[in-house]
Amino acid sequence: MHVPHLPRARSLRALFAALCSVALGAGLLAGAGTATATPPTQAAAGSKVVGYFTEWGTYDRKYYVKNVETSGSAAELTHINYAFGNVTGGKCAMGDAYAATDRAYTAAESVDGTADTWDQPLRGNFNQLLELKKKHPDLKILWSFGGWTWSGGFTEAAKDPAAFAQSCYDLVENSKWADVFDGIDIDWEYPNSCGLSCDESGRDAFPKLMGALRAKFGQDYLVTAAITADATAGGKIDAADYAGAAQYVDWYNPMTYDFFGAWDTTGPTAPHSPLTSYSGIPKADYHSSATIAKLKGLGVPASKLLLGIGFYGRGWTGVTQSEPGGTATGPAKGTYENGIEDYKVLKTSCPATGTVAGTAYAKCGSDWWSYDTPQTIATKMSYKNEQGLGGTFFWELSGDTANGELIKAID
Repeated sequence: MHVPHLPRARSLRALFAALCSVALGAGLLAGAGTATATPPTQAAAGSKVVGYFTEWGTYDRKYYVKNVETSGSAAELTHINYAFGNVTGGKCAMGDAYAATDRAYTAAESVDGTADTWDQPLRGNFNQLLELKKKHPDLKILWSFGGWTWSGGFTEAAKDPAAFAQSCYDLVENSKWADVFDGIDIDWEYPNSCGLSCDESGRDAFPKLMGALRAKFGQDYLVTAAITADATAGGKIDAADYAGAAQYVDWYNPMTYDFFGAWDTTGPTAPHSPLTSYSGIPKADYHSSATIAKLKGLGVPASKLLLGIGFYGRGWTGVTQSEPGGTATGPAKGTYENGIEDYKVLKTSCPATGTVAGTAYAKCGSDWWSYDTPQTIATKMSYKNEQGLGGTFFWELSGDTANGELIKAID
């Protein structure tokens, strides 16, 4: 008799349950011989929780790695994506060396409560991440490259994927911080399409680049990618061979947020991260479930897809209508940038007044915002489980409350 491999049990109770499961499968328990097993129709959902930590958060936001610990977020996370490294000259490059490796942290700012010294070999965010990993040995950290601002460099990188992959490996595994990172995340916005700039590398450029990274980093490192959520016919998903590249990645982070926003200055107002379609949605297939359905339909395994959540809202001002679909005069005022605001601020400054398509919206004065709440995240987690997805990721940690309301809703 072949006994299936037992999953690692976190407790004696879990081990007992696993043993019972094996026994039932083998017909060893009383009465099991007459039972007919029904194969599952959907793979069990994964439990990855991946949060982006922004390099620049150490400045105006004063969000430090220590806050990941004190908010309780570190205990909920399985992975952190450190954003962003640059892509320039066909190579991976440091984004902000001062923030990453040089800034001296005081005892009060530090994860371990010890002040940095002038002569220690590594300071900055990287050293703080090492301190966090000491407290949470199972936590994995990936260095994310590109992003909206620095994706223009991928066009040059795609001309020699092997050289690009070598440069990334050399940087990620630099001896000064070799123990910080467990892999690499690529955030190319967007291959063979347009973001801040346009790329014309061809549909095969993305799989070639991801294949080169996997070949260089090997199987012991994580290789992931944040990808477009545009499921429209002939849209950004169709522009690149994401299905072909799926064999090289541990998982994809489809950016299922920012579907709508005040870049359309006069509206119509619409939730930026709808889970489903709804009557009056401004653009068909601009919602999370369309993204997931399209990628699965192309052959990307559900276990390699994570559902994206925004820890922020997008909003308009000059709005008179409470429900979605109203007209506006421009972006609502935000703390750091107009049209966008952290959940931790909106929670009290403009509390949710309604829900639509699995997410929340709020009308306060002439401002109209959409964002996710712990309640709407619970709805999205039910969807994630039903679809058998590999987990959840979010942008980004500093948008949550000081006690981690949103990330705890994911868990």
